[in-house]
Amino acid sequence: MKLKGKVSVVTGAGSGIGRAIATLFAEEGAKVVLVDVNQATLEEVTKSITSNGGEATGVFGNVMKEEDVQKMIDTAVNVYGSLDILVNNAGVLDGMVPAAEVTDELWERVLGVNVTGPMRAIRKSLPIMMKQGKGVIINVASIGGLFGSRAGAAYTASKHALIGLTKNVGFQYAHSGIRCNAIAPGGVETNIAPEGTYMNPFGTERAMAGININPRMGKPIEIANIALFLASDDSSFINGAVITADAGWTAY
Repeated sequence: MKLKGKVSVVTGAGSGIGRAIATLFAEEGAKVVLVDVNQATLEEVTKSITSNGGEATGVFGNVMKEEDVQKMIDTAVNVYGSLDILVNNAGVLDGMVPAAEVTDELWERVLGVNVTGPMRAIRKSLPIMMKQGKGVIINVASIGGLFGSRAGAAYTASKHALIGLTKNVGFQYAHSGIRCNAIAPGGVETNIAPEGTYMNPFGTERAMAGININPRMGKPIEIANIALFLASDDSSFINGAVITADAGWTAY
């Protein structure tokens, strides 16, 4: 077991990539605090892990809320005694809305979930990790954070910011035994954009201009396997890095 005895927090753990990460971490011996805004799916995944012999605690919370971020980190420490791994996976899309049409409400929501939430979780986790002299932070970014038009203006800006935050934290806290890396997935089969979600026609046409060269969609477990690698000692020399996982889409 690569994570035996480790304590981890995974946001957005009720479905998709977050569910796959939380489940895999538990299978590898980690004690997992799952966080999600959907109570039903959160309880389902938590029950699934515990019924299969894993250790898991669900925390209903919204990473946009400071008090919920505080609660999820405090839960890890109070229930399991420490925090070894933080996975900032929770994220929202922006309907491909272009800059000329983005509203303050949309901008603040997307930046709030995709950047401010991870920043607050990192801010809360760092003192704990510094005290114990070790820790791993994994941010689930996107190829939208590496290129200019894989989404709308808000999502693109948020994922670029998350990658910048990753590199900053990785370098600045390296001497404290803390590693911070990001995963930049391409298209992955998840429910991040539920059916019926508004998609801006202009923004979608521009963002999807290169979709025909995408070799294939990914599976959540394929991203979870990368997260496991980054969380384990197998990646001990990797810090401040961004691992692109897109079947070669952006290699074109």
